Parts: sequence; C-alpha cells; structure tokens
Amino acid sequence: MNVLIDGLNITYTDEGSGTPVLLLHGWGSSCDVYKGFINTLKSRCRLVAPNFPGCSDSDTMKEPWTLQDYCDFVLKFMKAVGLENPIMMGHSHGGRVTMYMTATGMVNPSKIVLLDAAGLIPKKSFKQKFRAKSFKVIKAVLTLPVIRNFSASLLDKARRHYGSADYNAAPEVLRKTLVSLVNTDIRDLLPNIKCPTLLIWGENDTATPLSDAKIIESLINDAGLCVIKGTGHFSFVERPFEANAIINSFI
Repeated sequence: MNVLIDGLNITYTDEGSGTPVLLLHGWGSSCDVYKGFINTLKSRCRLVAPNFPGCSDSDTMKEPWTLQDYCDFVLKFMKAVGLENPIMMGHSHGGRVTMYMTATGMVNPSKIVLLDAAGLIPKKSFKQKFRAKSFKVIKAVLTLPVIRNFSASLLDKARRHYGSADYNAAPEVLRKTLVSLVNTDIRDLLPNIKCPTLLIWGENDTATPLSDAKIIESLINDAGLCVIKGTGHFSFVERPFEANAIINSFI
C-alpha cells in the first residue's frame, strides 16, 4: 500500500482487523521484519507498519531529520491511514520513536512493546573514542579551504574507514540524520511513560546491549523485560516462535 505524507510516497503494510497496532521498524530495515508478528496477531488485531522515509520503497526525505521529525511523520501517517490510539511496537530506531512519542504525550497508547530499542547514548570504549577523535582531526584538515577542492575523495575514504556500516551504507541526507539520532539520549524522559511496557531483547545484542534494556526497564514504572537467549539485535526474527508467543500473550 502507498500513502503520500508531506510529498513523500510512503509504502506500508495494513493487515487484519480489531485492536489497532502500529509497528515501527529499525534504522535501514523495513516493515517486512514484522511478518511473524503480523501473522500471529492479524486474526484479532489491525496491524499497520510503515516503511520510514529512505527505507524499502518509501521516498527519501530531502533534508536531514531529527527524532522530532520522525515523530511528526508518525502522527501524520497515523492520521492518513485512520489509526487511532494504537498499541505501539518499535524495533531499534522504531523503539526510540515509540518511547519518545509516549514519554512526551504525543500519543497515549494502552501498551507499548520495545524490541532491542535504541534511545540511550552508550558509553564509548577507549578505542571508539580514539576512532571518533581521529576522524574529527582528519575531517578538520581535509575541509580546510586551501585543500578542500582536492580532498573530497580522501574525506570519503576516511568516512568509510571510520564510520559504522549503517553510516557508510546511507546517502548523505541519511548519514546526517543518523548522526543526529545517535547523539540524542532520551533516558531522562522515560519515567514519564506510564502504560504497561514490554521489552524483548537479545541476550547478545551488540547494537543496543542488554545493559540498555535493564536501564530502560528500571526507568519505566510498569515495565517487564524478556531476554531471548543466544540472539542479537534482531532477537524476535532469530527466535520467532518464542517472540511470537510472548507478543501473543502481552497483546
């Protein structure tokens, strides 16, 4: 399905009927990751899952977005497809959006589900700090007016060497968006979330480590954490039967 949001063609999935559920995917992913949950719940829920701008077949935004821009987009999307007060479910970046919208009162869901959610700025190791500092120094040198016209290819090589896989795979507008997102920490807002909150996390998640889940659980009053053994950042995809059983019970 397709819908136009602020001039952007947005693709999405809309299946089932009953209790409305909004599913938000992670950075660089798509709504396809939710096929298991959709098949599990569609007999009693309406499940709507958009592809964020720049993901799958959705158009890419023209300018870099902030977390607030993503939240505004979700509100406009919900209105466009007629989705009112849905249960919200978010993986990784989608979890960050879900937490921020709920904590700031932009939405008032009866329940939320956080799947290996992003939103906390992790403490960096010495190696990570050194790499970040090294890139900043190299970038400062290569963007000096005297050599700027001759150093574009060198700067691009530096970005590929020092940047993460997600950063390097993205076009410039999404690179700037990603930088803004990963430097936004929402932990101070989390005590504002009052609705029942389910956290599903991979035991071996390295993108959003289990330690993040424990912090989030401690800051949200009515929260419970389910850890899926032996899984990583896509825990619910790696162990679908276990994740589907948990979701089916909670929803």
